[in-house]
Amino acid sequence: MTRKNAKTVTITAALPYANGPVHIGHLAGVYLPADVYARHLRSQGRDVAFISGSDEHGVPISILAQQQGISPQKIIDRYHHLIRESLEMFDISFDHYDRTSNPKHSLNAQDFFVTLRDKGLLKKKTSEQLYDPKTKTFLADRYVEGTCPKCLNPEAYGDQCEQCGRSLSPLELLRPVSKLSSATPIRKETEHWYLPLEDYRPFLKRLLQKQKDRLKPTVYRQVTSWLESPLPLRAISRDLSWGIPVTDEPSGKVLYVWFEAPIAYITATQIWAEKTGKNWEDYWKGDDTEIIHFIGKDNIVFHSIVFPAILKAYGQGFRPADNVPANEFLNLEGQKISTSKRRAVWLHEYLKDFPGQQDSLRYTLLSIMPESKDSDFTWKDFQTKHNSELVSILGNFINRVYVLCQKYGAGTVPSPHEISSEDETVKHRLNTLASEISEHLETFHFRYAMQACMSMARLGNKYLTDRAPWKSIKENPQRATTDLYVSAQVIGYLSVWLALFLPKTAKKIQKMFGVSSQESVASWGMIPPKRILDPRAGLLFEKIEDPAIEKQLEKSQRITTPINTLENKTENAPPQKETISFEQFQALDLKTGIILEATKIKNTENLLQIRVDLGSEQRVIVSGLAKHYAPETLKGKKICVVTNLAARKIKGVVSQGMILTSEDATREKVTLIEPDATPGSPVN
Repeated sequence: MTRKNAKTVTITAALPYANGPVHIGHLAGVYLPADVYARHLRSQGRDVAFISGSDEHGVPISILAQQQGISPQKIIDRYHHLIRESLEMFDISFDHYDRTSNPKHSLNAQDFFVTLRDKGLLKKKTSEQLYDPKTKTFLADRYVEGTCPKCLNPEAYGDQCEQCGRSLSPLELLRPVSKLSSATPIRKETEHWYLPLEDYRPFLKRLLQKQKDRLKPTVYRQVTSWLESPLPLRAISRDLSWGIPVTDEPSGKVLYVWFEAPIAYITATQIWAEKTGKNWEDYWKGDDTEIIHFIGKDNIVFHSIVFPAILKAYGQGFRPADNVPANEFLNLEGQKISTSKRRAVWLHEYLKDFPGQQDSLRYTLLSIMPESKDSDFTWKDFQTKHNSELVSILGNFINRVYVLCQKYGAGTVPSPHEISSEDETVKHRLNTLASEISEHLETFHFRYAMQACMSMARLGNKYLTDRAPWKSIKENPQRATTDLYVSAQVIGYLSVWLALFLPKTAKKIQKMFGVSSQESVASWGMIPPKRILDPRAGLLFEKIEDPAIEKQLEKSQRITTPINTLENKTENAPPQKETISFEQFQALDLKTGIILEATKIKNTENLLQIRVDLGSEQRVIVSGLAKHYAPETLKGKKICVVTNLAARKIKGVVSQGMILTSEDATREKVTLIEPDATPGSPVN
C-alpha cells in the first residue's frame, strides 16, 4: 500500500541477468506488476521514478561466455540490448533503464565498499571454498553442480536447487563437479570480505515491525524466519575475473554481485535525475519518499535483509524500501521455467510470432499472475482468454457501440434524453468498479484489479444487449440514442482504466472515440454528445486460430525433456511404495476439477482425452479410464487432479495433469475420487 503523503515514489524492478532474453516468468513476476503500479501512481499525479537495468556481472555470464568462446562483454552487449528493446516493445514504461557495466555504477559500488571498510564495518576472513585443481580456479556458486542434499536432485547448482527451491552453498553439494573442467573440486582456503549481518538484526527487526501490515504473507514469513536465528556473515567479494574489482585488493577479487547489483538502482536514479534536472536524493532519502522493490520470491532475502543492512551501514540518509511485493513463480505447461535449460516463452520471440498483440500476453499474465502462489501458463489458456474475453467481451462491446454510433449517430456519439434508473445504476456501478480497481492496485492485487476492469466491459456488454437499441430505434429513437450515449460512457471509463493494464488497446479505444490520451480520470460525460468518431477505426482484436497455438506447443515440446508415452501397466503393484517425506507430499498441488467433456483417443484401447475446469483455468488431461468409464458418462463429474505434474505428450496430446483414482485389490475396478467441492478448491 502506498503512503499518500510521500512526495516521491521510487519503483524498482529486479535487474534481469544479461545472460539470456526476458521470458514470461520475468514478466509475470516483476516487470508487468511494476509497470501497472507505476502507471497507476502516475495517473494519480504522483512523482514516480520507475527504475531498472541489466545485471551484467556474476557467474552465469562468465559461464556462458566461456561456453561460447567469447568475452563476457560481448555476451552482455548482446543481451542488454535485446532485453531493453523487448521490454520497451512490451510497453514496460521505465523512466530509466541502465546497466551495471556503466562506469558510474562501478564507482558507486566501490564507494559503498570503501566506506563500509573504512568505517570498520566489514570483516576479512579466511575460509574454505571449492577449488578446481585442473584450471587452478576458485569456483563461485554457479561454477559447481552436484546432488542436492535435500531432494537428491543430481543437477543442483552451487547456490540453489531448482527442483526443491532450497538455497545452497557449494560446500553443501553431494558429489560436486566443476563446470569448468568436470573435475572433482577440492577444498582450499581463500580470503574475502564479509558483512556481519547479525550486527543489523535489531535494525532489521524494527524495520520488519514497521512494514508488517503492508508486506505480503510470503515476504513476511521468509524475513521473519531469517530473523528468528542469528544472521550469517555475508561474503561481499568473490574470486572472479569478471566483475567490479575490489578496491586495494589483488587482481582476481571482485565485488559479489549481490552486494553491488542493488546499488545499481541508486546509480540509475542518479543518471535519470541528471538527464531530467531532478534531485536524485529526493527519491532515496528522507521521509518524503517511498521506495518499492518489485522482485521474485527468490530475491526476498537480498532486498529485505542484505540491501537494507548495506544502506544502514553506509548511512548518509538512505532509507530502506517501504515494501517488497514479491511474486511467486510462473510455470510453463506444468513445468518450471528455466533460462539455463532454455525452457521458456521468450518475450522477443513472442513479439515476433504475435506482432501487435502485446496486450493479449499482458492480459493473460495479469489474469494468472502468481501473487500468492505459483501459477501456470498454457498456450491453450492464452488462446481462450484472448478469444473468449478480449475478442468476445471487450472487443465485441467496443465494436458494437462504435458501429451503432456510426449508423444511428451519423458518426458521432448521440445525445442523451431522459436518464433512467437503469442508466444511473450503470453510472454507480462504474464508479464502484473504479474504486475497486484502485484499492486492488494499492494492495498489489493485480489479478483482482484486472478482473474489475474487465467487469466494466461485461457491464457494458450486458447493458447494450438488454437495451437492444438496434431494435428500439424505430419505436423509441430517443431511448435508443440514450442507450448508445450511456454505452459510450462505459467506453470512456474503459479507455482510462485499461491504460494501466493494456496500454495499446486503451490508445486504440481513445483514438476511436476521440478521448485525449492525457485523460487520467474517468468520469461520466467524458465522451460528450456529438463527439466525432474516428471513421477509419477497425477491430480491436482478431481471433487467434489453432495453427498459431499448435506452432507454440510444438516449439515447447522441442525444448522440454522427452517423456516416455504412458503405458497401462497390468502387473500387480507392490504392497507399499517407498516412504516419502511430508515436504515431498506438500509439493503436490491437488485441486478439485469438473469434467467438461471426454473423448476417446483414436487407435488406443484405454485412453481418454478429458477437458477439465479447474476454476481459474481449463486443462486437457489424458487418462486411462476408457476401460472403466464410457466417455459420455464422465461429463459433470467432480474429480481430484494433480495440477503441478510435468506435462506429457501422450499419443500426440499434451496432458496437463493427472486424475486421481482408487483401485480394488485385483486392480480390475478403477473408481474416480469425487470431492464435494467447487472447481479450483484445494484437496488436502
